[in-house]
Formats: sequence, structure tokens, C-alpha cells
Amino acid sequence: MLDEIVEAIRNRRRLNIWYDPGNRLIEPHALGRSSGGNLLLRAFQVSGASASGEHHHWKLFRVDRIRSGEDGGDGFDGPRPLYNPDDSAMRGGIIARL
Repeated sequence: MLDEIVEAIRNRRRLNIWYDPGNRLIEPHALGRSSGGNLLLRAFQVSGASASGEHHHWKLFRVDRIRSGEDGGDGFDGPRPLYNPDDSAMRGGIIARL
């Protein structure tokens, strides 16, 4: 899954992921580690399920909770508004980012 996420970030490709409570279409922007060592993915969710009820919004996903992922079929132009490449949630280091 990590290789797919890094490739999607580098190539600005959307991903379809399964993350509780269901499928989501996302634009991945950054992959990194929390201060506790958890792998995190910062992405803009374009559509799909949402536990928070916000279906079209910035999300922070724990990579170990992503059950599946595949190419979303479309590219995206670049960073969405309000994207912060120095994401404070990733205090353990950035692995890949736009």
C-alpha cells in the first residue's frame, strides 16, 4: 500500500480506498509519520463514505487502517486550497508530499 500511495502523490493520481465506514475517493497530498510513529496520509476526500459526515473535505488517514487501495482513474491538478506541506500532524517526518 505504501508504494501505491507514494506513486499516487508523485503522479497526482486519485486513489479509491476502503477506510471505515466505506469506500472513499481521495486526492493524496502527503504521507508521513506521527510523533508516535503511526503512518499518516493527508488527503482531500472527493467523495464517498465519511464517519464525520464531511464527504468533500480534508482528511487525515492512518495508513494501517486503510483496508484496500487502487488507482482512482483520474489525475488532479495539484494542491487543494488550505494544503499545508509542513503538516503538523506529521511530526515524525514526511515521506512524500506534493
